[in-house]
Amino acid sequence: MKLARTLRLDISDDNVFDVPAPSGEWAISGGFEFSNWTEADLKGKARQAFSNGWYSIESGGRASFVGVCDITEAELEQLRKTLAQTFVNRYGAPDVDTAYPVACEEIDQMRSMCEDFEDNTLLMVSRTLTGLGVEETYRSREPQEASLEAFAVHGSVD
Repeated sequence: MKLARTLRLDISDDNVFDVPAPSGEWAISGGFEFSNWTEADLKGKARQAFSNGWYSIESGGRASFVGVCDITEAELEQLRKTLAQTFVNRYGAPDVDTAYPVACEEIDQMRSMCEDFEDNTLLMVSRTLTGLGVEETYRSREPQEASLEAFAVHGSVD
């Protein structure tokens, strides 16, 4: 199974996001955060998070880049629980049992996308606000000579 981890290729995320994600955290698109936004919300660092920020499940921070890598079932289950609790604590879900299936759906969407890529593929997201809501597009860069181990700490499959 595959998912993506945040990458910090330089210090730019510190300058463009209110809460930059540390390198190595598991990430999803996080477009849910913007579902009720209007043009009036797209100012300053919030605009940057909207435009191209991946969402870190662990810290709730944003990253410009993520890299595809393997994930274990145990890690995946912990992420589901963490995201469900975040939905309760930060986004007003009534309880973890209600939030859990939504968390699974968000993570599964990202996992499904990552399965199409080789390990160490870099992914970028771009969002626009349309009359129908938030539209996301994704770009990828194939792995180069440097692997993600140079940037992110990975879990063991043992």
